[in-house]
Amino acid sequence: MLKNENIICISSIDWDFIWQGHQEIMSTFAKNGNRVLFIENTGIRSPTLRDIPRIRKRIVNWLNSIKGFRKETENLYIYSPLILPFPYSRIARWVNKYLMLKALNQWMKVMRFDNPIVWTFLPTGIALDIIHSVNAKVLIYYYIADFDNLVKNHIKLRKTEEKLIKECDIIFVQGQYFKEKCLKFNKNVFIFPFGVNIDVFENFKKHNHCDIPKDLAGIRHPVIGYIGGLHRHIDFDLIKDMAIKHPEWSIVMIGPEQTDISQIRDLKNIYLLGKKDFSQLPSYVNQFDVGIVPYLLTEYTETVYPTKVNEYHIMGKPVVSTFLPEVIKSDKDGLVLIAGDSADFPEKIKSALSAKTDKESINARISAARSNSWSNRIEEMSSIMEKEISNKNYDIPTKWQERFVGIYKKSRKRALKTASILVFLWVAIFYTPIIWYLAEPLKLTQKPQLTDAIVVFAGGVGETGQAGQGYEERVDYAVELYKKGFAKNLIFSSGAQSTFPEPYVMKVLAVSLGVPSDAIIFEDRAASTYENVKFSSRILSERGWKKIILISSPYHMRRASLVFRKIAPDKDVIYSSVANNQFYQHGGVDDKGRRIWKQINLEQIRAIIHEYTAICYYWLKGYI
Repeated sequence: MLKNENIICISSIDWDFIWQGHQEIMSTFAKNGNRVLFIENTGIRSPTLRDIPRIRKRIVNWLNSIKGFRKETENLYIYSPLILPFPYSRIARWVNKYLMLKALNQWMKVMRFDNPIVWTFLPTGIALDIIHSVNAKVLIYYYIADFDNLVKNHIKLRKTEEKLIKECDIIFVQGQYFKEKCLKFNKNVFIFPFGVNIDVFENFKKHNHCDIPKDLAGIRHPVIGYIGGLHRHIDFDLIKDMAIKHPEWSIVMIGPEQTDISQIRDLKNIYLLGKKDFSQLPSYVNQFDVGIVPYLLTEYTETVYPTKVNEYHIMGKPVVSTFLPEVIKSDKDGLVLIAGDSADFPEKIKSALSAKTDKESINARISAARSNSWSNRIEEMSSIMEKEISNKNYDIPTKWQERFVGIYKKSRKRALKTASILVFLWVAIFYTPIIWYLAEPLKLTQKPQLTDAIVVFAGGVGETGQAGQGYEERVDYAVELYKKGFAKNLIFSSGAQSTFPEPYVMKVLAVSLGVPSDAIIFEDRAASTYENVKFSSRILSERGWKKIILISSPYHMRRASLVFRKIAPDKDVIYSSVANNQFYQHGGVDDKGRRIWKQINLEQIRAIIHEYTAICYYWLKGYI
């Protein structure tokens, strides 16, 4: 048996769920001196309303642990990660990598959990992210179910599963169907159906065989029993029909409700006893007269081997199953009664009831279950794992050159991929109009109209992101509109200063272009767009002016309009920016008539980002 190893198990169920092979295998490894980290289910599908109790339990487990980690028993640790429950979303996967892997790597560092064996039950992208984040000594995939039949995004899941299978050192599978599927991508495949914990059942038979559970004590025989989750793969129509036609039978179902079971809940001879601890199961199965596997035949159940068959058999109980291919293949001695259809199922139960006390049959069932014990299964699995570890250790000195070159090839591939992405982004940003499309909502342009005044916002950072720039074109345009008679007054608003306050410089320029000095009004206190609007609005109100033309940078207009709407809603503003702003010019042809391929430069990008950032800041401050 494997000893003194670190093992990470990526589980497809939570630790506190129905006891299955996941818990059995990992608890056995832990008892044998291996340290085990059991990562609870990270999801194979997006959650629904019925998953709320499980999500609530996950949150409770996280709160009662240290960042999701807790010690269950000696050598056994549980990780209950809180992640976004969207396993096929790229954004969610990226976020989950950050949420999970940082905590996981820190825990491994603290615990000195180096060079672990990684054993996964999940073939998802998140599972691959975990696998790629650790330096695995051996990678194992236990293929227990056709998960792509359970999810809508089966194409994405199939891709990650194929990638996982190719990367694995060892693949354990439930049956022949899975083996043939895996052999297309990996030759190291071994069949291991789920087994049964013999010790729990044998100990019960030795010491507690007369114990009858309280909730079974008053139920009359014959008892037709089922253990396991009450999920959507059960043929509840079959159960209902059987209960109605055979009121003399008591149908006992033990397990958590995982789907709607309203159609059988009120039937008098059906007893729903809920989930039981694994250690209690022998006392319940002991009271069964027949154990049943009433599954629907679907794409999913075609590949399923139910563990409960062995758990019924170890107690000597006859078993009736629907027509499940893996049950039929595994039942080499013909011990399971297979019903051809729903009408045949109760007939097989009658046959089982008449033969249930046959000593020879009872011993055959017990013997078959013992051969399928978990102790035998795990011992065989361990031998395969130890052999793989030994082979890998032997290969290190003999294949170092191949491995070393392989590392460099992977690094080169990653570098090429990164370079390709950077080149693509560079071309997309600088040589296509994509940024201009993104900036378009910032622009607000209207035709000039007759107004009381023309207001020019300058100062601030201008188009370039540098103070004291951007006013010349705006003043020139304001003078043009003034001369055309759109207004008899100009207001220059800016608090920027160089040698002189910027409004004075703007006035000198305007006067030199033919505007009378007494038609120009200064606003020289504003240090931001918010203050431009605030102080300009006061000047307008003092003079009783209601309608204005506002001139500013074309990509600054949206922010200015939002501020006006907030603090000066009574003003009628016509937003009219310079038609051909030099700073924001792009594309076209150069002086020699050659096409300009570059669409944008860094200064323009910085100015656009500045505007969006400023809008967000103004929103937070309550200015807009």
